[in-house]
Amino acid sequence: MASAIRTAIAAHDGTIGADDRGTRLAGSLSGTNLERAADYNQRIVLQAIRIADETTRSDLATITGLTPPTIANITRRLLDLGLIAEAGRRFGMRGQPALRLRVNPDGCFSIGINIDRDHYTIVSLDLAGNVRTRAVKEISFAMPEHVRSCLRDEVAAIRASGAIDEKRLIGIGVALPDDLGSVALPHRPEGYTVWNELDVAELVREVLPLPVHIDNDAAAAAIGEAQFGSGLTQPSFFYVLISAGLGGGLVMDGTYVRGATARSGEIGFLPDPSAAKAGATVQDTVSLSALLARMEAAGEPIEGIDALSEEMPVVRGWLDDAARSLTDPLVAVNCLVNPAAVLIGGRLPEPLIDALVMRLNDALGKVRAPAIAPVLRAATSGDAPAIGAAILPFLDRVLPTESALMQAGRS
Repeated sequence: MASAIRTAIAAHDGTIGADDRGTRLAGSLSGTNLERAADYNQRIVLQAIRIADETTRSDLATITGLTPPTIANITRRLLDLGLIAEAGRRFGMRGQPALRLRVNPDGCFSIGINIDRDHYTIVSLDLAGNVRTRAVKEISFAMPEHVRSCLRDEVAAIRASGAIDEKRLIGIGVALPDDLGSVALPHRPEGYTVWNELDVAELVREVLPLPVHIDNDAAAAAIGEAQFGSGLTQPSFFYVLISAGLGGGLVMDGTYVRGATARSGEIGFLPDPSAAKAGATVQDTVSLSALLARMEAAGEPIEGIDALSEEMPVVRGWLDDAARSLTDPLVAVNCLVNPAAVLIGGRLPEPLIDALVMRLNDALGKVRAPAIAPVLRAATSGDAPAIGAAILPFLDRVLPTESALMQAGRS
């Protein structure tokens, strides 16, 4: 069975970047009757089963528009591959009780890595979206050799834990900010620019020789939210990622929108005319780096971000300023792309995200605009980039994306 899953979700040794992979989520659960489109239809059926939690072949035919014989063939294949499992029969209906199907969490696994200026996070994920293992290291401006060494340790720990079946490990995702070594943040060491020239995929493959998928951290967070978070009920949203810096990601009708040069959503680089400092950007206020710098300047340094509380005067002042800095950019987002929701995620402690959400909803509620979407805390918040990174191999191998549909069409 292990060889079957390897064959069916065959891996390659190349690096898959944002542009190459074309990770644009398939927003529809409609199958295609194009010839030789079996792979795409299989992805659609697996996605439909995953979203429904449990469903039947009859329901799948209704949802996807595929014929019952096609559904029967696809589900048989998915069962043989171990990607789905039987979940008993549905009673209480006319006729023969229908067999229920569900995703098999042990069907395949991936590893997600988030590298940032103040930490790195490594998670392993199963096909149902459950985090099997998690490791977070708080470290300022970790150099590549340190990340490589710790990745070796964490991979060894994952193996020793038995939490995943390595024979069903299909790839590794890496999420990191664009221009990781370039953006000037407080206390950035001079040598940190080494990240600008580094082959991150090669660094990871030295530890674990599997396909490596690389994406921007905010994009990964938004993709993760679309696949395993609020995106299942909110197919159009703008994701605001508050980490050491500030990023954003736009998902419309279930599709992640990258822009012409894959730099859409860069909300942190917008000018902030409301700030006291001339030439300030929104990121200069709305980021963990900015908040911790304020704490340090006030003579109140903290041991870790979990210690941050709205009870602290410096934190309250930062929340007020962050809401002020974000209000105009979010008005622009609402007017330009009209999302159903604005989701706030990142490493900011959840109580502080909730406090910022309340302030933003209050400020936006006073704005006259054609439509203002509610601001909500993202379902995948704290580890969102790492979880989103771990989803990238699933999108490449087993779940539907627009690029998979395009391949089916070309067939």
